[in-house]
Amino acid sequence: MEQQYLFQWARMQAGRWPELEMLYHVPNEGKRNPAAGARLVAEGLKRGVPDICLPVARGGCHGLYIELKRERGGVVSREQERWIRALAQEGYCAAVCRGWEAAAKLILRYLAGEIGPDAYGEERAGERG
Repeated sequence: MEQQYLFQWARMQAGRWPELEMLYHVPNEGKRNPAAGARLVAEGLKRGVPDICLPVARGGCHGLYIELKRERGGVVSREQERWIRALAQEGYCAAVCRGWEAAAKLILRYLAGEIGPDAYGEERAGERG
């Protein structure tokens, strides 16, 4: 539900921030049978790639990646941590956000040019503005 709320919010904000039309989900999660999983890996599926991407350059970053977790209880995997660090090293803004509201706040800060590639980490609703 968190992700659905975030994309609903993005649609409502697109009048002010047209760049949000480019926000998309990377369908990396889900349980699959072994044959389907093998086919997806052969097609380039990678474990740990963040859930959400905004391919819009801002603040010295090439784009924004977000791994969206529930406010409570969502666990960040080792692969997800590696991807977040690697993306930040390559000039992307990348973060784990706890809840859709934290993700929305991060996206607005990113679009306003307030954060750069060194601002990766974890965001929670109610933190950092």
